[in-house]
This record gives sequence, structure tokens and C-alpha cells, in this order.
Amino acid sequence: MANDILVFGELTEEGRLAAITLELLGAGRRLADALGGKVLCAVLGSGLDGQSGDAIAQGADVVLLADDPLLQDCQADACVPVLARLVQERGPAAVLFGQTIVGRDLAPRLAARLGTAVAMDAIEVAVRDGRILVTRPCYGGNAHARYSFNTSPVVVTLRAKSQEPLERDESRQGQVEKVEVGLDASAVRTRVLGRVKQKAEGVRLEDARIVVSGGRGLGGPEGFKLLEELAELLGGAVGASRAACDLGWYPVSAQVGLTGKVVTPDLYIAVGISGASQHMAGISQVKNIVAINKDPEANIFKASRWALVADWKEAVTLLIKKVRELKEAEARR
Repeated sequence: MANDILVFGELTEEGRLAAITLELLGAGRRLADALGGKVLCAVLGSGLDGQSGDAIAQGADVVLLADDPLLQDCQADACVPVLARLVQERGPAAVLFGQTIVGRDLAPRLAARLGTAVAMDAIEVAVRDGRILVTRPCYGGNAHARYSFNTSPVVVTLRAKSQEPLERDESRQGQVEKVEVGLDASAVRTRVLGRVKQKAEGVRLEDARIVVSGGRGLGGPEGFKLLEELAELLGGAVGASRAACDLGWYPVSAQVGLTGKVVTPDLYIAVGISGASQHMAGISQVKNIVAINKDPEANIFKASRWALVADWKEAVTLLIKKVRELKEAEARR
């Protein structure tokens, strides 16, 4: 129905509902309640088992299961036709995806196929006067733009950690419906030949409560050793600016910014980072930014809660020393 919300149920490699899906279900529930509709959760994959109960407990009213080997790898050629048919049959007011690799691939393709609007990398979605409004960052995260739409459904990708998932409720009741896939294997033009999983050490950047990031101001790759030491002491993760990654100083997998990862830690320590707009877009939701830079005019200071104009190496060395002393004192108690 026109008041329903369709959520794309993205899965982890283990076949469980991904964290972003739980956030989307929470957002979908709030929208559906405001519109007087239901939350539909479309789960596409192969060998699906156990996802329905999780989706219902997290806010879904109806779980649509599309189980087919061709959907195993979430390739656009396979998933988009199935999703388009579901949208045409169910007529939801909005379709929600996560701003993930999968979501960024599927959402614009689905919108193009349906001839409707798409809003990417949104941080808020709400209902006002019966219309869906979407808020997304602009100008490198320095401002927010709010959009309304003349087409339906609205296709939206929501940034990770921008939405609150609902409390899990095992008593919630819902329906499970199996979807007839009917895919032609010849229509899937790509194949996944293999996967290479990068070994992650310590806390994942996206999940870290504290992130210590370095930029061009470090002067070379050696500087990241100190940042790694500080991050380990704080129980955090290390990030890097695009400039540092482009210079080969740190892995691209740790890049923070518009073309890297969006992070939302409780504390973000930016060392030797000037604050280019593309980097600021990756930390626009961070409330506590500590910036260390020898340039008093560095743009990042404008967004920082605490700013330190100093030589980064001296500052970080002293910070490491102080954190160590505090941890040792705490251990002696």
C-alpha cells in the first residue's frame, strides 16, 4: 500500500541481518507509524534461514523472502528486477537501503528502473504533512539540505549509525511470505570469481568509539606508528585522510571521508589533518573532535570541540605518556 515502507534487508557474510538493516527497520517503523502503514522487509539471498524472526522482532510487519542461488552475491542484475517487481506489486511510499557498497549499487539502479527519485547518503528521513522528507549533508558536511519529492516511491540510502534501531521484541507478530523469484540466469551478466577478506586487527574503524586519524601533516608513513600506539592505548582504531592514503602512507581501507568511510565515534582525534571538505564529510556526525595541527588557520578547527595548535609529534607523544600514566594508576587501585 502507498503508506507502507519497504526495507532492503542486507545480510552479513554469515547470513544474519546486518547492523544497518536493524537501523533501517527502526527508521521504517517510525515512518510507517506516522503514515499509518506497515513495514515490509525484503530479504534476498540463497539458503535463507532465521532472518524472518529477527526482522519481525526488530520492527517488520511482513518479511518477503526471495531465496534463489542467483541472489547469493547480491548482484544488481539479479536483485534489481526482483526488488522492482516487489515495489510494483506492493506500492510502498518509500524504499530504504543502507549507504553501503550494496546499497549504493542497488538504490540508484532501482530508482532508474522505476522512474522515481533517489536520495543518497541521507542522515534523516521523516514524515511531515503526510509527505516524506529526507535530510542529507551538503557542502562537505557543513550544511544539511532537506528534500521532498514529487514521485513515488522515494528511494533512500541511509548513512550507517544515523538511525536508532528498535529494542528487540520477541513478542512481536508478523507475516512471512515467500517471493517467486523467476530469474533467468542469462540475465545476470557478472560472476563473483572469488573473495579476498582483509584481516582486520583490533577494532573495526566503523565500530570504534575512538578514532585517531592522521593526514599529510604527519610528514610520512612513520608517523602512523605513534597514532597506532595511541589508538591501542585508548581502545580505538586508526584512520587516515585521503591525502595520506594517496601518498601510500596508510591503507586505503582506513580512509575517512567522502570517498572513504563515514565514521561516528564518540571521540575523533585528527592529527595533521587540515580539514578538507571531502574529509569533513566523513566525520560530519561526530560531536567530539580533537584537532592537533600546527596551522592555526586549519579548517578543521572550525568543527573541533578542542583544538591544539602544536607540533603533532610532541603533542601525541605527551598524550601517549599521559594516557599510560592514567592506565597504570588505574591498574594499581
